[in-house]
Amino acid sequence: MSLAPCRDMSWLTVLWIVALIAALAAITGIKPSGTRHVARTGLMSAARVVLGLIALVIAYFAYNAR
Repeated sequence: MSLAPCRDMSWLTVLWIVALIAALAAITGIKPSGTRHVARTGLMSAARVVLGLIALVIAYFAYNAR
């Protein structure tokens, strides 16, 4: 296994992949063992709505930029 940087992916691509994984974890309510359950609380519901709105805004700008 080589630790040399991959020339096919930029740091921005890696950032997008990590952000998508984090968003998926936030939407589905995945949590590490031993932590408090917050998936069905009002604050998590509000966070999911805001995350969805942000995704729609980004999709809108990406569509208009093409």
